[in-house]
Amino acid sequence: MNSPLRPEPARGRGATLNDVPSRFGLATRETDGNWLDNASVVDDPPPPLRTTVTVERPRSIITRNQSPDIPFDRSINAYRGCEHGCVYCFARPTHAYHDLSPGLDFESRLFAKPDAPVLLKAELGKRSYQCQPIALGTNTDPYQPIERDWKITRQILEVLDDCSHPVTITTKSDRVCRDLDILAAMAHRNLAAVMLSVTTLDPHLARLMEPRAATPQRRLAAIQTLTQADVPVFVSLSPMIPAINDHEIEAIVAAAADAGAVGAYSIPVRLPFEVAPLFRDWLSVHFPDRAARVMHHIADMRGGKDNDPRFFARFQPAGPYATLMRQRFHKACAVHGLSRDRIPLDCSQFRPPSDQLDLF
Repeated sequence: MNSPLRPEPARGRGATLNDVPSRFGLATRETDGNWLDNASVVDDPPPPLRTTVTVERPRSIITRNQSPDIPFDRSINAYRGCEHGCVYCFARPTHAYHDLSPGLDFESRLFAKPDAPVLLKAELGKRSYQCQPIALGTNTDPYQPIERDWKITRQILEVLDDCSHPVTITTKSDRVCRDLDILAAMAHRNLAAVMLSVTTLDPHLARLMEPRAATPQRRLAAIQTLTQADVPVFVSLSPMIPAINDHEIEAIVAAAADAGAVGAYSIPVRLPFEVAPLFRDWLSVHFPDRAARVMHHIADMRGGKDNDPRFFARFQPAGPYATLMRQRFHKACAVHGLSRDRIPLDCSQFRPPSDQLDLF
């Protein structure tokens, strides 16, 4: 039960906090003038927490990484922040770079990059550019609700399609099917693959974990739609949270296989930096009966800590519980034929963009 001195969780939002201790001195954000400032001393319910979108003008759009445990070296994020509101999202700390909270700010004060297609075309046109698959959806979801109006992800796909550049997409949204015309054409040329994240089949649990993402049933339907169009689809069971959704491993794998997925991927929950206190508070609000047990299992998997940031260890936690979840996942994949690792996309078809036709 919530304390009478603390506000009710914002309806339709994932995080239960906004004032999160931060590496960047955000402890003073309790006086920023929003409704949470006085929520403990007023009787009236707070107004709905509205989503705002600010235009961001980066100088480049392709992000490079050299992480040895990530299977891609470049990615594009059309948006900063994510309205899906997944409480466990490892990207939440990035909002602190803008002096915003990784809590409710991350899912309600968003940034859009409308120049992304133009910047991408310029970067792909450089003589020094060497083609490798570009990943969409690595930090925030490319098909989160604001994509409906901004359509930046679709414009990025149009550029990649024109250049025959391979792309991978990770999303929790069935909105990806809106771009089926592009994705099917690219997949036919072995240039596209999609990963749909399905963390639970329980609509109530999904609403708590990922309040503004598509329902599990709509995600499974999206897998089926993409598969019928010959777009290869993987399912991501990430994150698996001990004593919250890990009991569904076998059921999710079976449902994804029935929908047509060709492979699966799963990692236990990660709680980097500011995500840990958000997750702890979320547990105390929604699962007070098992909060201590959940955190005990997580610590057991992460060397006694909330998080282990070391390369490889962050994706392959240790301990009996992690080993059991991994064994169950691999067995389920073997039973349902989802043991395929990844699809090697074709980089040989890439052709740099050209503006010559614009002269006619």
